[in-house]
Amino acid sequence: MRSWLFGLVLWPVVAQAEIYRWTDTQGRVHFGSRAQAGADANLIVVQPQIIERDQATREREARVAEVFDARRQEQSQAREIARERQAQRDQECRRLREHLARLERGGRFYYLDDEQQHRFYSDEQLTKARQQLRDRVAGLCA
Repeated sequence: MRSWLFGLVLWPVVAQAEIYRWTDTQGRVHFGSRAQAGADANLIVVQPQIIERDQATREREARVAEVFDARRQEQSQAREIARERQAQRDQECRRLREHLARLERGGRFYYLDDEQQHRFYSDEQLTKARQQLRDRVAGLCA
Protein backbone atom coordinates (compact mmCIF):
# COMPACT_ATOMS: atom_id res chain seq x y z
CA MET A 1 0.00 0.00 0.00
CA ARG A 2 2.78 2.43 0.89
CA SER A 3 4.75 1.61 -2.24
CA TRP A 4 1.64 2.27 -4.30
CA LEU A 5 1.19 5.70 -2.65
CA PHE A 6 4.90 6.45 -3.06
CA GLY A 7 4.66 5.57 -6.76
CA LEU A 8 1.59 7.74 -7.14
CA VAL A 9 3.37 10.71 -5.57
CA LEU A 10 6.44 10.25 -7.78
CA TRP A 11 4.45 9.54 -10.95
CA PRO A 12 4.55 13.15 -12.27
CA VAL A 13 8.33 13.24 -11.83
CA VAL A 14 8.83 9.92 -13.59
CA ALA A 15 6.34 10.77 -16.32
CA GLN A 16 8.25 13.94 -17.23
CA ALA A 17 11.72 12.37 -17.16
CA GLU A 18 13.51 12.10 -20.49
CA ILE A 19 15.82 9.19 -21.12
CA TYR A 20 18.46 9.28 -23.84
CA ARG A 21 20.36 6.39 -25.41
CA TRP A 22 23.68 6.75 -27.22
CA THR A 23 26.66 4.68 -28.26
CA ASP A 24 30.18 5.88 -27.51
CA THR A 25 33.21 5.58 -29.82
CA GLN A 26 34.10 2.21 -28.31
CA GLY A 27 30.68 0.74 -29.11
CA ARG A 28 29.25 0.77 -25.59
CA VAL A 29 25.60 1.72 -25.13
CA HIS A 30 24.79 4.35 -22.50
CA PHE A 31 21.57 5.71 -21.00
CA GLY A 32 21.15 9.04 -19.25
CA SER A 33 18.85 11.93 -18.45
CA ARG A 34 20.89 14.24 -20.71
CA ALA A 35 22.27 13.58 -24.12
CA GLN A 36 26.03 13.26 -24.33
CA ALA A 37 27.60 16.26 -26.09
CA GLY A 38 28.70 15.33 -29.58
CA ALA A 39 27.00 11.92 -29.46
CA ASP A 40 24.14 10.82 -31.62
CA ALA A 41 21.57 10.37 -28.83
CA ASN A 42 18.07 9.02 -29.28
CA LEU A 43 15.20 10.03 -27.00
CA ILE A 44 13.51 6.94 -25.56
CA VAL A 45 9.80 7.15 -24.95
CA VAL A 46 8.79 5.34 -21.77
CA GLN A 47 5.22 4.14 -21.70
CA PRO A 48 3.74 3.83 -18.23
CA GLN A 49 2.66 0.36 -17.29
CA ILE A 50 -0.83 0.24 -15.88
CA ILE A 51 -1.63 -2.85 -13.91
CA GLU A 52 -5.28 -3.71 -13.54
CA ARG A 53 -6.14 -5.59 -10.37
CA ASP A 54 -8.77 -8.27 -10.42
CA GLN A 55 -11.70 -8.29 -7.99
CA ALA A 56 -10.09 -10.84 -5.65
CA THR A 57 -6.95 -8.69 -5.34
CA ARG A 58 -8.98 -5.56 -4.62
CA GLU A 59 -10.97 -7.42 -1.95
CA ARG A 60 -7.79 -8.79 -0.38
CA GLU A 61 -6.27 -5.29 -0.30
CA ALA A 62 -9.46 -3.96 1.31
CA ARG A 63 -9.32 -6.68 3.98
CA VAL A 64 -5.66 -5.93 4.68
CA ALA A 65 -6.49 -2.22 5.00
CA GLU A 66 -9.30 -3.06 7.44
CA VAL A 67 -6.94 -5.21 9.52
CA PHE A 68 -4.35 -2.43 9.63
CA ASP A 69 -7.00 0.12 10.62
CA ALA A 70 -8.36 -2.17 13.34
CA ARG A 71 -4.83 -2.77 14.65
CA ARG A 72 -4.13 0.97 14.69
CA GLN A 73 -7.34 1.57 16.62
CA GLU A 74 -6.48 -1.20 19.12
CA GLN A 75 -3.04 0.33 19.65
CA SER A 76 -4.59 3.74 20.20
CA GLN A 77 -7.00 2.32 22.77
CA ALA A 78 -4.17 0.44 24.49
CA ARG A 79 -2.13 3.65 24.73
CA GLU A 80 -5.12 5.47 26.23
CA ILE A 81 -5.67 2.70 28.81
CA ALA A 82 -1.96 2.78 29.67
CA ARG A 83 -2.14 6.58 30.15
CA GLU A 84 -5.14 6.21 32.44
CA ARG A 85 -3.42 3.49 34.48
CA GLN A 86 -0.29 5.61 34.77
CA ALA A 87 -2.36 8.57 35.98
CA GLN A 88 -4.05 6.36 38.59
CA ARG A 89 -0.68 4.98 39.69
CA ASP A 90 0.76 8.50 39.97
CA GLN A 91 -2.21 9.58 42.07
CA GLU A 92 -1.85 6.54 44.34
CA CYS A 93 1.89 7.24 44.70
CA ARG A 94 1.20 10.84 45.73
CA ARG A 95 -1.34 9.63 48.30
CA LEU A 96 1.04 7.01 49.73
CA ARG A 97 3.94 9.48 49.91
CA GLU A 98 1.78 12.06 51.70
CA HIS A 99 0.63 9.43 54.19
CA LEU A 100 4.23 8.29 54.75
CA ALA A 101 5.35 11.90 55.24
CA ARG A 102 2.70 12.37 57.95
CA LEU A 103 3.90 9.21 59.70
CA GLU A 104 7.56 10.30 59.38
CA ARG A 105 6.80 13.68 60.98
CA GLY A 106 5.71 11.81 64.06
CA GLY A 107 3.04 12.60 66.55
CA ARG A 108 0.36 10.50 68.12
CA PHE A 109 -1.87 8.51 65.83
CA TYR A 110 -5.09 6.86 66.88
CA TYR A 111 -8.06 4.97 65.56
CA LEU A 112 -11.61 4.59 66.86
CA ASP A 113 -12.47 1.20 68.26
CA ASP A 114 -15.90 -0.45 68.21
CA GLU A 115 -16.99 1.61 71.20
CA GLN A 116 -15.88 4.83 69.48
CA GLN A 117 -12.99 5.21 71.93
CA HIS A 118 -9.65 6.63 70.82
CA ARG A 119 -6.97 3.92 70.76
CA PHE A 120 -3.45 5.13 70.12
CA TYR A 121 -1.03 3.18 67.96
CA SER A 122 2.06 1.83 69.69
CA ASP A 123 5.58 2.66 68.49
CA GLU A 124 5.90 -0.88 67.10
CA GLN A 125 2.66 -0.50 65.12
CA LEU A 126 3.81 2.86 63.73
CA THR A 127 7.21 1.45 62.79
CA LYS A 128 5.52 -1.46 61.03
CA ALA A 129 3.10 0.90 59.23
CA ARG A 130 6.00 3.12 58.08
CA GLN A 131 7.87 0.11 56.71
CA GLN A 132 4.77 -1.18 54.92
CA LEU A 133 4.24 2.24 53.33
CA ARG A 134 7.90 2.44 52.27
CA ASP A 135 7.62 -1.01 50.69
CA ARG A 136 4.42 -0.07 48.84
CA VAL A 137 5.97 3.20 47.61
CA ALA A 138 9.10 1.34 46.48
CA GLY A 139 7.07 -1.34 44.70
CA LEU A 140 4.47 0.89 43.08
CA CYS A 141 6.31 4.14 42.46
CA ALA A 142 9.82 3.03 41.53
